[in-house]
Amino acid sequence: MSLDLNQLETWLWDAACAIRGPIDAPKFKDYILPLVFLKRLSDVFDDELERLSAQFGGEKTARSLLEQERMRGVVSLVRFYIPDDAKWEAIRRQTVGLGQYLTDAVRAVARENPRLAGVIDMVDFNATAAGQRIISDDHLRALIEVLSRHRLGLDDVEPDILGRAYEYLLRKFAEGQGQSAGEFYTPREVGILMARLLEPEPGMTVYDPACGSGGLLIKCHLRLVERYGQRKGTARRALPASIAPLRVFGQEINPATFAMARMNAVIHDIEADIRLGDTMRQPAFRDPGGRLRTFDLVTANPMWNQKFGQELYENDPFERFRYGAPPSSSADWGWLQHMLASLNERGRMAVVLDTGAVSRGSGNQGSNRERDIRKAFVEADLIEAVILLPENLFYNTTAPGVIIVINRKKRHPGEILLINASQQFAKGRPKNYLAEDHIGTIAEIYHAWGDPVGAQRAAPLHAIITRDEAARNDYNLSPSRYVSTNGQEDVLPLEEALVRLEEAEEERAEAAQALYEVLDALGLRNRGTGT
Repeated sequence: MSLDLNQLETWLWDAACAIRGPIDAPKFKDYILPLVFLKRLSDVFDDELERLSAQFGGEKTARSLLEQERMRGVVSLVRFYIPDDAKWEAIRRQTVGLGQYLTDAVRAVARENPRLAGVIDMVDFNATAAGQRIISDDHLRALIEVLSRHRLGLDDVEPDILGRAYEYLLRKFAEGQGQSAGEFYTPREVGILMARLLEPEPGMTVYDPACGSGGLLIKCHLRLVERYGQRKGTARRALPASIAPLRVFGQEINPATFAMARMNAVIHDIEADIRLGDTMRQPAFRDPGGRLRTFDLVTANPMWNQKFGQELYENDPFERFRYGAPPSSSADWGWLQHMLASLNERGRMAVVLDTGAVSRGSGNQGSNRERDIRKAFVEADLIEAVILLPENLFYNTTAPGVIIVINRKKRHPGEILLINASQQFAKGRPKNYLAEDHIGTIAEIYHAWGDPVGAQRAAPLHAIITRDEAARNDYNLSPSRYVSTNGQEDVLPLEEALVRLEEAEEERAEAAQALYEVLDALGLRNRGTGT
């Protein structure tokens, strides 16, 4: 019987309880995820061995063929080769030295399958701290017994259910990680909405330069499967052979999160090129000439208001920041320019950012870096839509975010669609969430370029503005400025107020420096006092 979502969450909660005590809750995923992954690999290998045995007339022949492939260094008959000592039943039988045995097992799997090196073997189950084992053999044994309750083979669970296991652990135990949680986890329904906005087509390339655990890339794949897939057997949904899959690319700076992204892709049977590294300083995807590689689609949720020094923008060898250097207080428009430079001539992208990215600086006297970059994007007719999300969706902040849709070949040149979806949510604990009908409503408005025919609403959720109207509002693209909700006035979130304060201080310092340079040139500044 296929494992449903409620069973899955109960199972994973029991797994977490099995190791509760020796390690902190945010670390649960570090031990549970690799073992869920190993069990999936082991169960799938058993399924494939059974299939090969039926195909070639017996298990002995099937094993002989697999061994011959191993000797040649190419394994094509199975997805991944799992040595006997690393198979789940062998692990369950182990009675002593379990921590070392598990560590040896995952390393053996990585040796046999180079694609899994640095993915499955990131955890030392035998590690110590202050002379004591971090997690004892007894706790590991209890965890293994809980994980043994359900089979995870090809016909036991849909790949997305395994992906949901990853999401559940990340979400559940991200709650204890404060600010760092949002760095690797985007709420599932936000990812689904972004995939619905992009509507990937067969064979497209999709890129996430800050991919975290790979969730946004996976959602694009799942959307393609939803639109073009077919049922296989009773448990799996897959693309028919005539439909080309997406080609998926991502970069992640954190090694542990990078490993999770690679696991997530394997779980979903996706051929994903995920690379480790700092995208802003050392982008991994380049063409043979050293320029940035370009893609059909970009989907991303980079860290909001990240801080980079001006030297990053001023000395960029990839010519990404043609529309201006953002302030050191927020890299939001730096990320957007990197992603724009990574789009091909017909490319589209959907990016989640802090709401301030579409309004900061508007209405100020004089210049403002973010407003000036936003103005340049509007004048280049790149911004297709801005969607204001509800508050309290994200795990690292209660502030709402915005989805900015960029399109190099806009459907409606000269226009920008603004959707105020701030009230499109269901109450949850501890976070709000977008229900399926909310996702559908937002996606319908975007694709219909307004309310679909026959739609009836108590109040409009969208506005369509021209570039001239954006200019009259000093390039403030916040949907709440154009679409009101019950006459409520926006309250500036604390995080946003702090960013604006830092930006104002940065502008003050730059203005003071420019003034000092003029005074120096005129010989009017007292060099002894600096005034």
